[in-house]
Amino acid sequence: MKKTMLMARTALLVLLLLTAVACENLDVVGTDSVQSFEKVLKQIPHLITADETRGGWSLAAPDGSVRFVWSKNYAESPLDLMLELDAAPFIAAGLNPEKLPGNFTFHGGKLTLGRKLGQERLQYQGEATPLASYERIVKLKRNAVGYHAQLDHYGVDLADGNLFEWAKDMQTNDKDIVFVLNPAPFIAAGVDPNRIEGWVFAEITVDDEKGRAIQVDKILKPFNLQ
Repeated sequence: MKKTMLMARTALLVLLLLTAVACENLDVVGTDSVQSFEKVLKQIPHLITADETRGGWSLAAPDGSVRFVWSKNYAESPLDLMLELDAAPFIAAGLNPEKLPGNFTFHGGKLTLGRKLGQERLQYQGEATPLASYERIVKLKRNAVGYHAQLDHYGVDLADGNLFEWAKDMQTNDKDIVFVLNPAPFIAAGVDPNRIEGWVFAEITVDDEKGRAIQVDKILKPFNLQ
């Protein structure tokens, strides 16, 4: 009887292991997002820097007005995914920073927003690099990574409707990277979204939680890196 139970438990463990491996192998979005993100990093190496203050890596927009920061160690970063924006265009469009919600900070002419992913001390095989840190997100925080079918983009979710996206294929897409903001808190804080210099206020198509295409308003800053 004990032998039968042991065999059953062993078979179950093997099945669970095989299922986990199969699911990992079937994660096309996760795998392909790493490959396409690597191509973006290689396209703009001069815009990728270590950010010691934030405990991670920074990808700056070509015009220097915004940057995406991702953590290399969740145990040490104040935010693990973050956007830092030049506040001047938003203030010129009517923003009162004091009216922004608690997930925003305003300091030194910069607006920041983002999210924590966890408190883990990340482990690397070899040196920590910008790509390796993104791979940690895919492996450990998979729900933060998604695919925007309508624009053929992969992206990371910074919470509250804010994202950083990049093209699956830069050769066929004229929006290689896009900084994406939820307009609602800006509008509530006095911003006219049509007057933010250097940003575009537009209605875009996304899939809702049930996979249905819906229209949502976003504040966008796209760049063609080719």
